Amino acid sequence: MEIAILLFDGITALDAVGPYEVLAMMPEAHVRFVAPERGAKRTARNGALALIADHTLSEVPRPDIILVPGGPGEAEMRTDPAVLGWLRSAHQTSRWTTSVCTGALTLAAAGFLDGVEATTHWSSMDDLAALGAKPIAERVVVRDKVITAAGVSAGIDMALRLAQLEAGDDVAMAIQLILEYDPQPPFDAGSPAKAPAHVMELVQDRRRRRAGT
Repeated sequence: MEIAILLFDGITALDAVGPYEVLAMMPEAHVRFVAPERGAKRTARNGALALIADHTLSEVPRPDIILVPGGPGEAEMRTDPAVLGWLRSAHQTSRWTTSVCTGALTLAAAGFLDGVEATTHWSSMDDLAALGAKPIAERVVVRDKVITAAGVSAGIDMALRLAQLEAGDDVAMAIQLILEYDPQPPFDAGSPAKAPAHVMELVQDRRRRRAGT
């Protein structure tokens, strides 16, 4: 089973690496990190971490699973003709086409989410709607062969769901156990519905400063 994970400069590392750790353990899985050009792709956090694309898009034309991560650099992927063309072609034969976080916006731009329920990072729900999808506040959304995950850490949940769909409950649970994926965070503040108002304001202020507004 060939799995293609799209890389780009400005990626959120966990969007790609979290699902990779799960999907790479599926039976017969062969993970390919792909990009329009081979080479290092720097992450969104000051470019301090690089992920390596060993394959160009044209070298992996028909993956069984497509995964599009998110991050600030996703906006460029969303308008890149080479990326959109590859996605549209690969989607025709893929078993599953998936996204994490704002990667859903690229899937929407490719035309896969027109009128389709999907999720993304909570701060990008309006952008997802503007691209024709029907945003819903769920952690993982499965609609036909398209699977979208909410922000960042939700990619691990999405990958476990995908492992379940492909390999069954026992394999998915075994992967979860091997990874010791048993979240017990110190706070219950992982969504806008749960975070205290002053914490939401801190996050919104940080986003405004980043955007220069």
